[in-house]
Amino acid sequence: MSKRITFLSRMTVKEGFEAQFERLTADLQRVTRAKEPGAIYYEFFKLREPRRYAVLESFPDLDAEHAHLETSWFKEAVPGIMEALDGMYEREYLDEYT
Repeated sequence: MSKRITFLSRMTVKEGFEAQFERLTADLQRVTRAKEPGAIYYEFFKLREPRRYAVLESFPDLDAEHAHLETSWFKEAVPGIMEALDGMYEREYLDEYT
């Protein structure tokens, strides 16, 4: 049986790259929601610490997450998003318990 994949990724954006990051992630969020029925949840957030952001993602299974990573819109957004990051993101997996 497939297991739902849900995770929260937190990241810091380089100073001066906030507008680029917010534009790219807002576009990615919009397109993902519109074109990926397999995405259960996909939303970016601005955290309360300076230049800190997070994305909460949930997919019905690992195949759906991998399909998301292969979309043209994800591949187009990633270089600019990665350029804006100050270091790597931290990912926390969330497991269902009920």
